[in-house]
Amino acid sequence: MTLFRPALRAGITRPAPDQTVSVAMAPDSELKDKLHKLSVARIVFSALLLASTLFVHFGRTGSPDSASLAILYGLIAAIFMLSSIYLLLLKRSRNHLAVAYLQTLGDTLIVTIVLFVTGGFSSLFTLLYLVVIVYSSLLLPRRGTVLIATLCSIQFGLMADLEYYGLIKPLYPDDSMLAVVYGWDHVIIKIIAIMVACVVVAFLSSFLSEQVLRTKRELHVMEEQVKRVEKMAAIGEMAAGLAHEIKNPLASLSGAIQLLREDIRYDPDHDRLMQIILREADRLSSLASNFLLYARPPAGKPEPIELDKALRETLELFDKKGDTGKRVATTLKTQPGIWIRMDQAHLRQILWNLLVNATEAIEDSGEIQVELALAKDRQACLTIADSGIGMAPETLKSIFAPFFTTKPAGTGLGLSIVHRILEAYDCCLDVESEPGRGSTFSLRLKQIEAPARSGG
Repeated sequence: MTLFRPALRAGITRPAPDQTVSVAMAPDSELKDKLHKLSVARIVFSALLLASTLFVHFGRTGSPDSASLAILYGLIAAIFMLSSIYLLLLKRSRNHLAVAYLQTLGDTLIVTIVLFVTGGFSSLFTLLYLVVIVYSSLLLPRRGTVLIATLCSIQFGLMADLEYYGLIKPLYPDDSMLAVVYGWDHVIIKIIAIMVACVVVAFLSSFLSEQVLRTKRELHVMEEQVKRVEKMAAIGEMAAGLAHEIKNPLASLSGAIQLLREDIRYDPDHDRLMQIILREADRLSSLASNFLLYARPPAGKPEPIELDKALRETLELFDKKGDTGKRVATTLKTQPGIWIRMDQAHLRQILWNLLVNATEAIEDSGEIQVELALAKDRQACLTIADSGIGMAPETLKSIFAPFFTTKPAGTGLGLSIVHRILEAYDCCLDVESEPGRGSTFSLRLKQIEAPARSGG
């Protein structure tokens, strides 16, 4: 899904259940960087394991079991080889998420082998499972982290059961540390404790990872908002003076043409040319007025407005506009009792512009869904979703820029004016769109207490 947030907005999107994946996963470039660091960390771990194995092999009295050493050296060599393969795959593969799954699944097997060599059920390295689960939450969506936690639990439980029933025997410990010595009750309690720990760590680490990614995303949105506001403010200062300078000569030009039409003898050709001049002068004057509205939106007279009532009135008028009601079906899902403070004319202009844009995005017939709901921090979230042609990511980056339009007869100032008006009320506008699947405009408005009714 192509997603772009051109204005500051936090906590107003209500994703579908399967959208958790897109929130939990890091962007592709960031995921690649994390996988590279993980491969390097794995190499460092294997180097430390090699150093400790050499110390055990040559630094202690007596010769350790040769089978244990052979497995340890083989494991170290396998980790080095796998790390090299992972780095090669990371450079050549475009599906970095698949590489992340491959690495974390392989690491669960490596941890199980380390436990088997260093004591099995009694190994001190059981916490390595939790380490794998924690860093898997930084790489995988939540369901992937839960999968890793489940595999860790199954592998430990299977190893403990096989050890208890004497089907396998860990290579390092003496017989006093085997699972059968502790008794079945102790084995079951430890297996359950490991399973619970894995699942709890999986959910907690996934939650924290999602919060970190969401915070990064919101910070990025804030940076984009600040850049755009600074740019629009600079353009607005210049545009205000320019629009005034254009409107004055246009008014003089229109007045002069009107006088000429009254004073000179009627000529069809001359009259047609003067009508063209007047029409184009009016169009330029309207364009200058819109540009002046974008540059310096009027302060207006803010007053309490019940959004439910205002939405119903605006949609009723909009459905009667031309053939809109026949070609486009509008649905409204709202909550009564949500009040905001805004100028009535400004609210109508915002809603009308967004509804017109949604209608023009629908080529033949389609649907516009308007929904009003409460959001966190005493905010009201108003969404207008259409089933139109949608927008490409390149278009989304420019839709709030003055004079940017994809319509043959558009001026490109509608959304710019909407953005400027909302900015004056410290409100935000957000856009989600995908080519061929429509667009969704979301407004975040400040909610106020319902005004007290005067007694009669």
